[in-house]
Amino acid sequence: MASRSLFTPILALVLFPVAMHATQRPVNRGFTTRSETIAPHGMACTSQPLATQAAIDVMKAGGSAVDAAIAANACLGLMEPISCGVGGDLFAIVWDPATKKLHGLNASGHSPHALTLEEFQKRGLTNVPSYGPLPVTVPGAVDGWFALHGKFGRLPMATNLAPAIGYARDGFPVSEVIAEGWERNVAILAKWPNVTNLWAPHGHTPRKGERFQNPQLATTLSKIATGGRDAYYKGDIAHTICAFIQEQGGFLTERDFAEQKSEWVDPISTNYRGYDIWELPPNSQGLSVLQMLNILEGYDLHAMGFGSTAYMHTFIEAKKLAYEDRARLYADPDFFKTPIAELNSKDYAAKRRMLIRPDSAAKHYDPGISALRTSDTIYLCVADPNGMMVSFIQSNYRGMGSGMVPPGLGFGLHDRGEAFDLTPGRPNSYAPHKRPFHTIIPAFVTRDGEPLMAFGVMGGDMQPQGHVQVLVNWIDHGMNLQEAGDAPRIYHTGSSDPDGTVMTDGGTVNLEAGFPPESVRDLQKLGHRLGSASVPAFGGYQAVMWDKTNRVWIGASESRKDGMAAGW
Repeated sequence: MASRSLFTPILALVLFPVAMHATQRPVNRGFTTRSETIAPHGMACTSQPLATQAAIDVMKAGGSAVDAAIAANACLGLMEPISCGVGGDLFAIVWDPATKKLHGLNASGHSPHALTLEEFQKRGLTNVPSYGPLPVTVPGAVDGWFALHGKFGRLPMATNLAPAIGYARDGFPVSEVIAEGWERNVAILAKWPNVTNLWAPHGHTPRKGERFQNPQLATTLSKIATGGRDAYYKGDIAHTICAFIQEQGGFLTERDFAEQKSEWVDPISTNYRGYDIWELPPNSQGLSVLQMLNILEGYDLHAMGFGSTAYMHTFIEAKKLAYEDRARLYADPDFFKTPIAELNSKDYAAKRRMLIRPDSAAKHYDPGISALRTSDTIYLCVADPNGMMVSFIQSNYRGMGSGMVPPGLGFGLHDRGEAFDLTPGRPNSYAPHKRPFHTIIPAFVTRDGEPLMAFGVMGGDMQPQGHVQVLVNWIDHGMNLQEAGDAPRIYHTGSSDPDGTVMTDGGTVNLEAGFPPESVRDLQKLGHRLGSASVPAFGGYQAVMWDKTNRVWIGASESRKDGMAAGW
């Protein structure tokens, strides 16, 4: 175990990654990795190779990084329905080289006007159900596409959606990791109408390499391509969705769809060892990344070393602290003003840091500020020849979502409303026409005001933990972009959830294979309870970076998914 002195907070420490300038990639990391992808003109990194290729093709045809991101996302909604689709929400951060500015987009949808907290109470519910009509909020993804396209698009939307329409009509081969998740998800959702007809049309879900066609989705995307966002929110599509949800006992109406509108927001940031790390503000959970980094900045993580007991213990405790605030204080800003400046301050981090004991794991932390009581996901990133960079994340929330599959449309609806708290009087308590607490978070890194990296990690409450670990691997431990994502991860569960459940037992630490056995043993000695999570629980990572010295793009896509980084 590392010496006690390594846990001592330090006032200032500046470390910069050396991997970008290294002449030889280390091969003895103790985990499997591969080379980064490097290209001079543009780069796309997604969780499905065909979606990556669609993004590249759109940029080669003159499209912007935003056009390419929309094309890739449309393909992923078809090819990876276990994670995303036009029935879900999206968030994005865009670096605009024309204005030299970051733009944030919150394209999350609202709860139904007609559904009240009293309705849940009348049904005896203490949590929003995971499946069925009640967790369905208005999907924001399509409106998000058009908001992004209206500001940064260069090609017609019909051109951007053409690859997905073609694959939906003619078929595509299902990739390995997606095929496994497809089978699991359909088994869970099979009792709901239209699920097996759409996703297991031949009596079974598509197996690896089997071609799958979705002509219903081809028709839906064609209507969106020609009719714009109103074809989804004010036409036959909205009518079909709302009629189906009401037949199933839900509350969505065409008024809810007609009122959907994405919001441009200012990204929030902290400086970590000379790098500005950018996330989106609540109702997303991105602030927790910044809070964790602010706490960790007071430790010499480089000296601790990757995989050491000291590093893992410090990371886990920092996570616990940030997530207690996350559970009580992150919510729709139209209903509750999260004290972002205070939570993101270095002074606040210093106070919270002092609660971490180097010799034992905490069973419980209280939030640092009063609560004032009165996964699945896809991430992709794209960079174009003009220097535009897009950090883009889109999700159904729980795998294929709610199990609600409206007839004839070719997609299912998300269950994002599950993240609401049904306890009255809390920031994230359920209310009509309110956006729930959101787990999906795109991220971005700048340095000295210039763009450096777009990145993200998929996977529910793993996402902030993944963001922090990737950044620490890269900045503190000197890994390159690919290694930073391939390195084994820590996934702590059991801290306070969005519903406000209090952690009293310290939670569970799940570790991927690859950490030193002696470090794992010593974590247990400190009082951490170890668990066993499956590979999907540790998320999926994509990243693209601008190498200013060589004037090339560097891309990374990890091996936990089917994805690919490609450029030209």
